[in-house]
Amino acid sequence: MPAGVSWGQYISFSVAAMASMLAGSQIVHQHYRPLQDLNDYITRELKNLPENVQIKIRKELEEEGVLK
Repeated sequence: MPAGVSWGQYISFSVAAMASMLAGSQIVHQHYRPLQDLNDYITRELKNLPENVQIKIRKELEEEGVLK
């Protein structure tokens, strides 16, 4: 194994690291709520594009269920 550790230590460290990453990302997601204002952000960014491109992108996003 890498760095001379046993399989048990290697697997336990890997499991602990994965659990830590998953818990940390969940906590950050719950605290900052990054997707709560996604529709507002998309609408604001679409206003910077030409009208024909706005219509095409908006239609595709509505078909995919991203925009309501």
